Amino acid sequence: MVFGGGFPREDHVECQRAAQRAIFHVQRELEAAGDAHAPAIVLCDRGTVDGLAYWPAEGDDFWNATGTTIEAELGRYEAVLHLRTPSAEQGYNHQNPLRTESALTAGEIDTRILEAWQRHPRRHIIESTGDFMEKATTTLNLLRQELPTCCAAHLGITTPGR
Repeated sequence: MVFGGGFPREDHVECQRAAQRAIFHVQRELEAAGDAHAPAIVLCDRGTVDGLAYWPAEGDDFWNATGTTIEAELGRYEAVLHLRTPSAEQGYNHQNPLRTESALTAGEIDTRILEAWQRHPRRHIIESTGDFMEKATTTLNLLRQELPTCCAAHLGITTPGR
């Protein structure tokens, strides 16, 4: 959203910081909008903690710049599903025009995101495979486990995770 909307994507440290602060605040507002009608579940493509993987300094600097803490941000998410980035051999590609990094760089960022969320008590890691449908099925099964009892019952799921 941010880069697709024209925010500059540059290697300069201050530009990287500005971009990550913007993404952080847009993410918070997207989540607020998602919560507005009290849905049973809000599913996000990324979370505020992801910014640590892109921040050009130590983690405490990121939290100071965004006015929060790692503890506060981890506490905002009931569960985290981390879909690992595929390697070039597993299908990483540039079909998304906003995806500018190489498969190697994307894998390095993915590892940093994995580390950023490591303290979340309900983090699920979905490993990448050469078969996207296998990865999608694993993800859907985990999402079903995360549904509240009321929603799981409505869908005929008898073993909700919470």
